[in-house]
Amino acid sequence: MAAGLGLFSYAFVESRYRLATTTYRFTPPRWPKLAKPLRIAVLADIHAVEPWMPIARIDEIVRVTNALKPDLILHLGDYVHGIPRPFRLGPVPIAEWSAALAKLEAPLGAYAVLGNHDCTQDPEGIRRALMDNGIPVFENEAKKIKAADGFEFWLAGLGDQVVRRHDLGKTMRAVTDDAPMILMAHEPDIFPQLSERVSLTLCGHTHGGQVRIPGFGPLLVPSRYGSRYAYGHIVEQNRHLVVSGGLGCTFLPLRFAMPPEIVLLELG
Repeated sequence: MAAGLGLFSYAFVESRYRLATTTYRFTPPRWPKLAKPLRIAVLADIHAVEPWMPIARIDEIVRVTNALKPDLILHLGDYVHGIPRPFRLGPVPIAEWSAALAKLEAPLGAYAVLGNHDCTQDPEGIRRALMDNGIPVFENEAKKIKAADGFEFWLAGLGDQVVRRHDLGKTMRAVTDDAPMILMAHEPDIFPQLSERVSLTLCGHTHGGQVRIPGFGPLLVPSRYGSRYAYGHIVEQNRHLVVSGGLGCTFLPLRFAMPPEIVLLELG
């Protein structure tokens, strides 16, 4: 009984106070060998809410991310809370968490997509707040980015799939040449529909299961594919997917064996 209560208590501590950095180093298809790998910091599922993801915690995430000195920062959606009323003291205002994210630093900038919780709460308000703080929000669109050494690649963002704002055809038509392509998509369920034209897909949403039972795996994964795309670097038919474990929580404010994480990619 005491051991069970201890583990339950630790799950609250892990969600609020632990912060991991998970680094993946690889060269995606179509991606050239670079003299200096492109460093991309990926932040997903912040879920700003008191007391589990207050501004002080977001400020900590910003400081740790900046210390990694990324070239580019990508936000994968779900900035607002997903915790039911009995477990939250109150929301963190959009103006506050978006201003905190504006302190992130990367020479190639920061870009974002929206998640399902954003789209069901205040999609236009969240989009406007991010863009007002210098973070463009993509929805079924793409932009070519030029790195410091002249290397160019496409960055695309897919609309949220849960609320059916996604349009893969429109997103792909926005890519007009053969330069490598990175796709931001909040949910990973789109991955089987993608062609090899997409060099790398980056997703959040699953929280890595949020609670992972040793010997069993993730307790609950919000995906039609179960645990297939729950977490990590996944390669299928020469297509690469990285799913972040995320930073915040939904449903219950606890994590177990799946600490909040910042993903750092070193590509090429």
